Amino acid sequence: MATTNSLGRRKTAVARVNLTEGKGIITVNGRDSKEYFPIMLQQFKLEQAFKLTDTVGKYDVMATVDGGGITGQVDAVRLGIARALVKIDAEHKPKLKAEELMTRDPRAVERKKFGRKKARKRFQFSKR
Repeated sequence: MATTNSLGRRKTAVARVNLTEGKGIITVNGRDSKEYFPIMLQQFKLEQAFKLTDTVGKYDVMATVDGGGITGQVDAVRLGIARALVKIDAEHKPKLKAEELMTRDPRAVERKKFGRKKARKRFQFSKR
C-alpha cells in the first residue's frame, strides 16, 4: 500500500502525517513518540484514533510537527492521523466524528489590541 498523507492543525502547530502499513510504530520529527511526548495523556491522544477504528498495530505513522507547544502539537498529530484513516477507509468517519476527532479546534490566542496591556486587560486606572 502507498503512503497516505494528511495535515492536522491546532493553535499554531502544524503536523504533516504519513500513514503506511506496518507494525504500529509512531515517529514524530524523527524520534519515537514516547520520547517526544512523554506524558501518558499525550500518548493516549496519539493512539485514540487507532483504538476507535480497531486498527491498532496496522499502520506506521511518520509525523513532522512544527510550531506551537507540546499540547498543540499532540492535537495536530491526532487530527492528521484521523484524517489519514478516513482517507484510507471512509467507514471510519462516523466513529471518529462521534468522538470529535475530525473537528479542527478553532480556539487560538486572541491578538493584542492597541491602548491595552494585553488582548482584553487594561492599564491601571487612576482617578486622581
